[in-house]
Amino acid sequence: MVRNLYGVLLFGAGVLHFVKEKAFMSIIPKSWPFRRLMVQLSGVVEVVFGAMLLLNKGTSFVKRTLPAFFIAVFPANINMAVKPSTIGGKVIPKWVTWGRLPLQWVLIKGVKKI
Repeated sequence: MVRNLYGVLLFGAGVLHFVKEKAFMSIIPKSWPFRRLMVQLSGVVEVVFGAMLLLNKGTSFVKRTLPAFFIAVFPANINMAVKPSTIGGKVIPKWVTWGRLPLQWVLIKGVKKI
């Protein structure tokens, strides 16, 4: 159950990295180089991890590496909370962007249950 939930969430988020690439690029600090590459690579990781979980292949690898991935993308989530963020031209409420930060730690802890 948890494995499939993480699989769907990761796979879906990974696909969105390509469908809504500019939105994901906007949450990475503008001073960072290779923002588009970061979005694409993190999207690939999410699609691959999601597929692995949904197919129940390499689950132990995903469990060992997913927390590090979540930590690696955390700075973009902080940037999204600190700076006004939009999706589809609509400003994301601050309670959503700030609420997302502790959710990241919940996701990290939840990996143990996969």
